[in-house]
Amino acid sequence: MSDEASSSSATRPSALWSDMLRPDSSELTRTVAGLKRRASSSFEGMQDESSRKRLKEKSVSEPSGSGTGDSEIVDGEALAKDLEQELQCACCSALVYRPVAVIPCMHFFCGSCIVMWIRNGGTNCPACRSVASVATPSRIIEKMVDVLLRSVPSKVRPVNERIQADEIYVAGGTIRIPSPRQPSPDPPLPHRNTNFVHPCPHCTPDNHYGWRCPRPIIDPEADPDRAWHADDGSPPGHAYCGNCENVLALEAPSTTKCDFCQVSFCGIGIPGRCVAAPILQQHLHGLADLGDLVQCSQIYDSFDGNTVEVDIMLDYLTAQRINPRFIYREIIMHIHSQSGQFAPLFELDLFADVHAVSAGPEPGLDTPRNKVCRVCAAEIFLWGVRDWWVRERRKGFLEEEVTRRLDCPEGRMCARQKDYGKPQGFNHVVCPPGEAATPSTSANGASSSRLAAPGDNAALPPLLNPEPATPLEAALFSHLAAEFPDLSQDFRDEVEALL
Repeated sequence: MSDEASSSSATRPSALWSDMLRPDSSELTRTVAGLKRRASSSFEGMQDESSRKRLKEKSVSEPSGSGTGDSEIVDGEALAKDLEQELQCACCSALVYRPVAVIPCMHFFCGSCIVMWIRNGGTNCPACRSVASVATPSRIIEKMVDVLLRSVPSKVRPVNERIQADEIYVAGGTIRIPSPRQPSPDPPLPHRNTNFVHPCPHCTPDNHYGWRCPRPIIDPEADPDRAWHADDGSPPGHAYCGNCENVLALEAPSTTKCDFCQVSFCGIGIPGRCVAAPILQQHLHGLADLGDLVQCSQIYDSFDGNTVEVDIMLDYLTAQRINPRFIYREIIMHIHSQSGQFAPLFELDLFADVHAVSAGPEPGLDTPRNKVCRVCAAEIFLWGVRDWWVRERRKGFLEEEVTRRLDCPEGRMCARQKDYGKPQGFNHVVCPPGEAATPSTSANGASSSRLAAPGDNAALPPLLNPEPATPLEAALFSHLAAEFPDLSQDFRDEVEALL
């Protein structure tokens, strides 16, 4: 009896809880309702407000998202153009073909471009120059290129370019990029004491030039006590080459001397340059062809900074295919035809200090000038090119718009000839000194500006052409002078140019 009572009492609480946990239990409902605390009055309505706020945010965000898809339309042509720019090879600047990606920087290029880059000595990435080890095919880039070409077939590379690229690089292959080579060490140079003068090529007894110096220079390495110090100048019987500046023997068969700058040349260091050649056979230093003349800034100094006249002359030389050496020879022949020959050039000290080495003594103005170095030949050219151009204009091969320009009364002394506007309308390249007309001078030293009277042939300026006029030309000029009494200087200059 007691066991049944204890059993019923033990199972009774569990049965009670099971009844309370039933969904339809009214007891659980009343218990929970009694435990709930009533909401505050300030909290009322907040749930509705937050719901309205979330609804408002949703309504604001939805039109922007839907509007983007409706209003902005992707342009296919612009997309293809941008994609083509992104898929260009940095080496050939064309749409990448058989792309490979450089590891580790992942820049992509044409496979053939990378192969040629390596063949030409490349050891890194052509784009960023970072260290690279290998270049592997890039399937992602190739798929993008295929998509672009299906959309725009006209962007495909030409057939011949693809054939050449396939001959250089096999598609799908991995390219190994070599590592940078270590710089080679500097070659061991023999240590030479620069405080002493070393023997020239002709000083050694068994030299292969077939001639030995009568007074050889002592080798400072063998006998430093008797060596010649560099601060004492040139050793006896020796000098320094004007081109390579090496020691030479003055009496050696290969040694030549320029008769203008009095500098000797060894004839050994640089063949063709370490030499003083006959005047008409010498080449000009830095003026091998017309291209060198165009780039020569000193040519403008020869024309007093008149760029218009220089441009006219350069156009003429290009049309006539005249090189600077041809002009130089004509300048030399004209100088030989003059009484003073090269004396005006020496009066200007044109050949002083043109080399970095010491020159020999000047023999005198009357000494014959037979040999010239390249630098002095260029100085002669720059000195005489302007007067040569004056003589060349008389041949009448220029265009009419050039020949009909009026001569500037001040000539090369005009201060405005460097202006861009004035030189185009006036000619400042007039007769050289000695051939131009000399104005008459009054008693007080002032220059007379009187115009020539008709028939006053002595007062007329000389003709530009030194050759005597033909009878027909003389008759024409006399008729014009009698027909127009007030003949102006400019008009007479035009008539003289026509004659």
